[in-house]
Amino acid sequence: QVQLVESGGGLVQPGGSLRLSCAASGSFFRAGAMAWYRQSPGQERELVAEITDSGTANYADSVKGRFTISRDHTEDTVYLQMDSLKVEDTATYYCKADFTHVIDGRGVGLSYWGDGTQVTVST
Repeated sequence: QVQLVESGGGLVQPGGSLRLSCAASGSFFRAGAMAWYRQSPGQERELVAEITDSGTANYADSVKGRFTISRDHTEDTVYLQMDSLKVEDTATYYCKADFTHVIDGRGVGLSYWGDGTQVTVST
């Protein structure tokens, strides 16, 4: 089992910055891709950014040039640096990560979600 704990959310004015963190703990064989999603009330959860285990990053068009995803393999942590925040970035941000476990001698891939952290961009 793996637990993901997000932190860094809060209230910020438009144009401001926040840095989200998601730390993984627990037992696993290997960490795979890690990602940030967000969900606003009444909206579907959407992918914001993802980063592979080799460091390749992809972003939603709405955040390109403003958000940067990174990861620390030694700490099993993924970050989301959010700059030039807009009101429309307001949402609950969720961390998702894929891990490989060895079960009965076989590699089994599982995905985990954090509980979310609230980001509010407002004057």
